[in-house]
Amino acid sequence: MENNINSTSHLSVPNLSIKLEELRNSLRPGQQQLASWTAGKMAISAVPGAGKSHSLAVAAAMMIAQYRLHPRKQLIIVTYTRSAAAGIKAKIKERLKELKIPQTGFMVQTLHGLALNIATRNPDLSQLNLETSTVIIPTPSHRVIRSSVEKWISGNPRRYQLLLEGAEFDGEETERLRRQSVLRTEVLPKLAHTIIREAKSSGLNPEKVWELSDYSQEHYQILAIAAGLYEQYQIVMRSLDFIDYDDMILGALNVIENPKIRQVWQQQIFAVFEDEAQDSSPLQEKLISALASKENDCNLIRVGDPNQAINSTFTPADSVYFNWFCETCKSQEKLAEMTQAGRSSKIIIDAANFVLKWVNGQWEYESKKQQKKHINSDISEDKKEVIPFRLQSIETVSKDDPQPNANPEAVGEGLELYRPDDIYHTVDLIKERIIELLNKNSDHNAAILVRENRQGRFLAEKLKELPKKHKIRVYEVGESERFSQIPSEILNLLQFIDRPHSPDYLKNALEILQNRGLIPSQDLNILATYPENFLYPSPLIPEQKKPVLEARRYCCNLLQAKLELPDYQLIPFLGMTLKYTGAELATVQKLSERISQELVGKFSLKSVLNVLREIINSEQFEGIEEDSEERYTRQNQVTIITMHKSKGLDWDYVFLPFLHEDVLPGNPWVPTAAKFLGEFTLAEVSRAQIRAAVHHQYINPENTLIIPNPDNAWQEAQQLKKAEEYRLLYVAMTRAKRLLWMSAAKEGPFRWSVFKADTSINLQSKVPCPIFPILMKQFPNSVIEYLF
Repeated sequence: MENNINSTSHLSVPNLSIKLEELRNSLRPGQQQLASWTAGKMAISAVPGAGKSHSLAVAAAMMIAQYRLHPRKQLIIVTYTRSAAAGIKAKIKERLKELKIPQTGFMVQTLHGLALNIATRNPDLSQLNLETSTVIIPTPSHRVIRSSVEKWISGNPRRYQLLLEGAEFDGEETERLRRQSVLRTEVLPKLAHTIIREAKSSGLNPEKVWELSDYSQEHYQILAIAAGLYEQYQIVMRSLDFIDYDDMILGALNVIENPKIRQVWQQQIFAVFEDEAQDSSPLQEKLISALASKENDCNLIRVGDPNQAINSTFTPADSVYFNWFCETCKSQEKLAEMTQAGRSSKIIIDAANFVLKWVNGQWEYESKKQQKKHINSDISEDKKEVIPFRLQSIETVSKDDPQPNANPEAVGEGLELYRPDDIYHTVDLIKERIIELLNKNSDHNAAILVRENRQGRFLAEKLKELPKKHKIRVYEVGESERFSQIPSEILNLLQFIDRPHSPDYLKNALEILQNRGLIPSQDLNILATYPENFLYPSPLIPEQKKPVLEARRYCCNLLQAKLELPDYQLIPFLGMTLKYTGAELATVQKLSERISQELVGKFSLKSVLNVLREIINSEQFEGIEEDSEERYTRQNQVTIITMHKSKGLDWDYVFLPFLHEDVLPGNPWVPTAAKFLGEFTLAEVSRAQIRAAVHHQYINPENTLIIPNPDNAWQEAQQLKKAEEYRLLYVAMTRAKRLLWMSAAKEGPFRWSVFKADTSINLQSKVPCPIFPILMKQFPNSVIEYLF
């Protein structure tokens, strides 16, 4: 292949060769292996803080320069979020600018963006037409899922009756009606949602799931039910001309299967870099492998960290696939490990490594204990025990490290472990430490990482005095940032425009205007009690005060727009009225296009309201976020953010409160309402059964496939969740640079979902996360005694 040629033979400018050597020397040993890639498959397993994005950008720039890549022969870099793609693109351009060569020869895209690009160029082969199709995210409450469930029930009365009877049933009518409601609104929608994502992302169509159900010998035949739901889903989606994100990947694969078109794409692609490869599904891996292949070779570099795989319990990702890819490359001497990390101080690295080894040790101990107890007859002999972490420790950088500010000095003990009296005491300790740290170093930043958004809201409320009293910003990254609230705001304003004399609709509109700072704060109940008197005051009504007049002016402008503008222009108008900017305006545009696609030929205010209600109640419309991550890591700011969302970020000081066993790793839980089916959930059982089948294809496709029964599948599902929770803790710990602060309060709420702040009666004794007492024993100098 072209890229096997010695790289220096392509360099026509002597200075460029010197600059490339300088770039290579600026990398650490593990990073240099990536930059030295020449051809074929290669796996890069990188620890947290190893400078993966930096080295990927340097290696990409070096390849573009060495092989003189151009728009017709490009390096393709794929990742999984828009912000990550934007960050990598900017870094590569910066390196190319330093080398003084054209900033071309590469393309950075999200994987779904790349798939869509391929699919839309050949709609006949991909069977996707975005001019008529609508992309949806089918949640369990989505109307497509609900419709699929109803159609399955009507077409499968015997299977449905079997579910109704459950483990036992006395025939009582009230209980029958209750079970019907649970099955229709909870159990079957969740099963459909889970099986569709798992099967589709693994490249399994409904027919294949039907085949797998023949290997499962159990009472409910869960995979047969799942296959039927999946089948109905595909029918409903086609009838509505809807597609989901996996359809984009499948559409691209349909295109690539055509030999001539595949050859055209492969000739345009020099190699494929995949970032965050631990989050890849089998279907996604299949696509990038096809694009990277040429003749008998495959120029594919996959970079990731299986120890940071924290999405597999709610997405189809599974780190086991990247681990297997690493092992395959290792056997071919094509595995590089980036183990040196300069992000954190040594004691933080030591603590993270200790957690990794302790969890793996516990896992192996429990596994051996279970094997002695009994033998699972329905587990195939070739099944390998999958431990939570890859055996890969983080190392500090060498003294002559070429990159500045590596392994910063620890602040205080570097690792601080607390056992506060309760969650209120926890907040007091955090507040005191933050004030001390940021007052001393205002150019530093801090973050509080929580497991649940409710914990974040509690902390934000308790720390709200920091900006005023201590000039420290508090930024809560709430759930609203993941799923935009813009559709709700637009809906409320449109409802008011449609029915202005409704007190409720008027009040909702006024609240939005007030929250956006467009009208002065005032008692909105007074204004909304009599809408006619507020909007159209007669001479008998007392003269309105200035704040009321400002509110009235805004509302009357909204009503005037209904008379002067066509219905399809109302949403953009509302975006301008609410003074949206940047990503907010882009989200409004996306929302408007989404509605227009669905209402072609039947656009009216009533129909817009119906679609908006559907989006809000079912789809949780995902807004367009700013690409910059700076808003999370500003100086002199404490960011309150979930552990999941913190991945890829870092702060000088990181606080991990509320580390309790019932939250991390959590306990197996079956909703009380669904226990008539047994001590498991159908959705989690189906997920484990599908993964068992897909894993079998990778390990030993020649052996007879054995699908685990519900009890064993449920056990495996819980082990998967437990392993992921420990990886989540590991990710959270490795976000800290100078100080890692951890606590497990002695008392906390029974459940955060029902907790009401400022009422100590809601508190009860809490058991710490199992690793916490072990950490205290391992790092005794980090156990902080406090006087309050």
